[in-house]
Amino acid sequence: MKKIYLPLVAIALICISAGNSTKDYSGFTDSQAQLQRTWEGKYDSLLNADEIGSFIKFLSAHPHNLGTVHDRENADFILSKFKQWGYTARIDTFYALFPTPKLRVLETIGQPQFKAVLKETPLKEDATSGQTAEQLPTYNCYSADGDVTGELVYVNRGVPADYEELERMGVDVKGKIVIARYGGSWRGIKPRLAQEHGAIGCIIYSDPIDDGYYQGDVYPKGAFKNETGVQRGSVMDIPLYPGDPLTPGYGHVKNAKVIDRKNAPNLLKIPVLPISYADAKPFLQGLGGQVVPDNWRGALPITYHAGPGPVKAHLKLEFNWDVKPVYDVIAMMKGADHPDEWIIRGNHYDAWVNGANDPISGQAAMLEEAEAVGQLVKQGMHLSRTIVYCAWDGEEEGLLGSTEWVETNAVELQKKAVAYINSDANGRGYLGIGGSHVLQNLANEITIDVKDPETGVSIAERKKAQAVINATGKEQKELMSANTMKIDALGSGSDFSPFLQHVGIASIDIGFGGEDNGGEYHSIFDSYDDYSRFKDPGFYYGVTLAKTAGRFTLRLANAQVLPFNFHDFYSTVNEYATGLIKTVDEMRSNTETTNKLIKDKYYTLANDPTLTYIPPLAKEPVPYLDFSALQNALAALKTSTSQYQEASHTALSQPHAVIDKLNAMLYQTERQLLSAQGLPIRPWYKHAIYAPGYYTGYGVKTLPALREAIENRDWKLAQEQEVLIAKVITDYAANLDLATGVLKEK
Repeated sequence: MKKIYLPLVAIALICISAGNSTKDYSGFTDSQAQLQRTWEGKYDSLLNADEIGSFIKFLSAHPHNLGTVHDRENADFILSKFKQWGYTARIDTFYALFPTPKLRVLETIGQPQFKAVLKETPLKEDATSGQTAEQLPTYNCYSADGDVTGELVYVNRGVPADYEELERMGVDVKGKIVIARYGGSWRGIKPRLAQEHGAIGCIIYSDPIDDGYYQGDVYPKGAFKNETGVQRGSVMDIPLYPGDPLTPGYGHVKNAKVIDRKNAPNLLKIPVLPISYADAKPFLQGLGGQVVPDNWRGALPITYHAGPGPVKAHLKLEFNWDVKPVYDVIAMMKGADHPDEWIIRGNHYDAWVNGANDPISGQAAMLEEAEAVGQLVKQGMHLSRTIVYCAWDGEEEGLLGSTEWVETNAVELQKKAVAYINSDANGRGYLGIGGSHVLQNLANEITIDVKDPETGVSIAERKKAQAVINATGKEQKELMSANTMKIDALGSGSDFSPFLQHVGIASIDIGFGGEDNGGEYHSIFDSYDDYSRFKDPGFYYGVTLAKTAGRFTLRLANAQVLPFNFHDFYSTVNEYATGLIKTVDEMRSNTETTNKLIKDKYYTLANDPTLTYIPPLAKEPVPYLDFSALQNALAALKTSTSQYQEASHTALSQPHAVIDKLNAMLYQTERQLLSAQGLPIRPWYKHAIYAPGYYTGYGVKTLPALREAIENRDWKLAQEQEVLIAKVITDYAANLDLATGVLKEK
């Protein structure tokens, strides 16, 4: 999987000042910072683009999905490298349900007859695309078995708004098979919503308007998806919980008690299958009914209709429901001063097929980073805290390796883990970064320090330029004048999720991209040949990722005082709350207006009478919620933050015993943001500030319990969650006061 950072989001607000002052090293004295900078310079000199390319070529030489021989061979290779570089390394083995296809049939019923090919065509220009005997077929992992026949309905992206539009058009998907195009949400939301609306099956395809000839030349001439390319992927209901479906909330170790898969709440009940746009065209072409709205239309040479029918589809899927071993490679370099304070760095290595981009590009950069750190330690670099490198298995299916490891080791991690640093797929272009906002200031310091290989400016400056150009009007002016960077909040889509959202470990996710667009994602064309031509020629952004992530790892490992900035956290959460309160006011006004439009028949009178159109139903008025508990909690947090920031100026001059006590409290602060009961409906997610959205999947929802209750117009639940979130923030502020008290002790 890959976390996507959208360039239009106003996050790249970065100052362009030089990054060579020791004051840019929060948590270090001047002399310590100078020494740290010297070691970082040596670290950069050890990074080698050609070696990163060699790692990518070797690890992506064969398909290596979970449970295969080559997956285990890659784990053993990674393990041997860590040991060679001086780490204490091992493989932690877990287990997980992993279905693979036994039978796949998709065809039309009646005339004209068409049977989907359901295969990608190997290319002579792509050396590994012909390894057909080793490749997983095109499928969606955790689809249900099924043999269904029904009329077809086109549901656009298959998100909630699309079903509302279908309702206006008088189209019901109950008892029918839906066809949706990728985009607009995470893929697993599409079949779940189809199931919720009564559909009996779901087909997903990539339209060329999003990824294909409409965007540019297709592979192998260009980077974009050719007509036989298919995006595999998991449709496990990750917004409920990730990891092995059979062991929700606890690790699937040997002899663990498992639930019956029929009772696993995050598994679908209907069959779902991804197809190419070549296979999709005959099905879409056979649809009648109304012509769809402009923003539903793709780039196939057809008129896009909603259906239902007259074409009928027959979808038959059968799977081998096997439990497979999951091999996590865990490597430790013990810190000399604080061996029980862990800086954890991770990237997965399993792939749907060869996976040169997703995830081997990130894995190769992490290996290069780990090798360089190992050499620095051999050269005499003092390592204060323990660094733990983790190569995760089973991420593609649903964060299996990282989740099972975190669930199994939750107690130890909550005691020892200082921070988690994640990467995944990586390519040419702009910095993408998200995470816990206590790490935002550290991100600013580091990104000013790392140069972009294409332009020579800092990755911060280039990111700012991208954001400014993509903005308009007032926002563009604000971006131009801003002098700090706002990092994204994290939803899901990669291995940071169990660390941050389940056990409360401050996390950061880093990657590059935006100029590496293309259609290889989760296909047989995610290969070394494709990657070296289109994704990162020369592997220079692999080095850039290693420089960036390596600085996070080394500075957190060696900082005398942990560089957590609580003002950034307060200001961010305050923005979330202020925006949400404004949203409720806007909902109230919009509801009043819409209800009047319905009552006065504006929708009916404005519609073309020759077309079916059902006006929306009037909605209950939006009440005035009481946000005072949340506002008071934020006021207390503001005061606590200011007092800590003032007291922290003396931190570096404190005795070691005081600093040690302070650090132990600082890295525990993220734990305070966990709610004991977790989120409504999905208690696995415990973080009160960040979570994947129930209907967005990868996309984040901030203040999730409160925000989603408001979006669902569940006002009673919203008021309850407002009180609960306020208590979390109040308790967080109280714990920050305790840290301030440590600094003021005489």
